[in-house]
Amino acid sequence: MSQYMITYLGGDQPSSPEAGKAHFAKYQSWLASLGDAVVSPMNPFKETSTVGPDGSVTSGSSTKMSGYTVIEASSIESAVEITQACPFLDIGGTLEVSELMQMPG
Repeated sequence: MSQYMITYLGGDQPSSPEAGKAHFAKYQSWLASLGDAVVSPMNPFKETSTVGPDGSVTSGSSTKMSGYTVIEASSIESAVEITQACPFLDIGGTLEVSELMQMPG
């Protein structure tokens, strides 16, 4: 099995605390349905600094990336199929699926 990173991009904030709790419950249910395929669930980003090629540092992100999940799947097609059911899509978010390469050492 290969590992795949699901990258969360954008997405709207829930309209109320209740909507946020409902979305979170739906997300937890989706993760639970994946069972052992989940390697590293729910990795949201809190604070971000961007470091430029010249070493300059700015506060905030230069992308809309807000977090990631790592799963195991038999192929990129299987990983994409798993990702298509992610509730993050329900809040206007976009997901990227990338195979993680195993580097020596």
